Amino acid sequence: MSQITNDWLDAISSEFKKPYYRELYNFVKDEYSRTVVYPPADDIFNAFHFTPLSKVKVLILGQDPYHNVNQAHGLSFSVKPGEDIPPSLQNIYKELNEDLGCYIPNNGYLEKWAREGVLLLNTVLTVRAHQANSHQGRGWEQFTDAVINAVNEQDRPIVYMLWGRPAQSKAPMLTNPKHLILKAPHPSPLSAYRGFFGCKHFSMANEFLEKNGVEPIDWQIENI
Repeated sequence: MSQITNDWLDAISSEFKKPYYRELYNFVKDEYSRTVVYPPADDIFNAFHFTPLSKVKVLILGQDPYHNVNQAHGLSFSVKPGEDIPPSLQNIYKELNEDLGCYIPNNGYLEKWAREGVLLLNTVLTVRAHQANSHQGRGWEQFTDAVINAVNEQDRPIVYMLWGRPAQSKAPMLTNPKHLILKAPHPSPLSAYRGFFGCKHFSMANEFLEKNGVEPIDWQIENI
């Protein structure tokens, strides 16, 4: 696990000293030594490396990293360049196209969003190859709750996009009146037609940021 070195350290360093985190660390280390785990160990904390806490404008909450070869790289919903665009991300792109007119790119690499201030956070940060949810309930949820709390404490306008029931279960933690909470069904093919399509979260986020004097997000992912 490559160390977090930016301003996230001040906000969440106390987590690293807690008993649950020691157990989590040992579990994850053991899993990497015995089996195939995604993302690569050096990518686990990429969401924090690419989006310092002081730069967070939008938080998009996913659940579990992708569990197939070469997909996960530490950003929720994102895959590495050259990989097929997963179905949920295809639906996110369709909604962006309808909402803001963004063209649908030929890749699913969302680092640009992260650099723009979109914290692409999964609630669980590692997974065994080909075994969805295999690292649930091991402590990652407590760690990422601390991350969500740190964002909630930021005294400036921030947008949360909570897609699907697991993400929406975090809404009670979001108590800051300066922040905007947007909820919709998950963009997966199973639920996108129940209200994710047409939710207009991307334009709503940018309108909210602009209204509060914050530079909006450029949501266009370019072709590679």
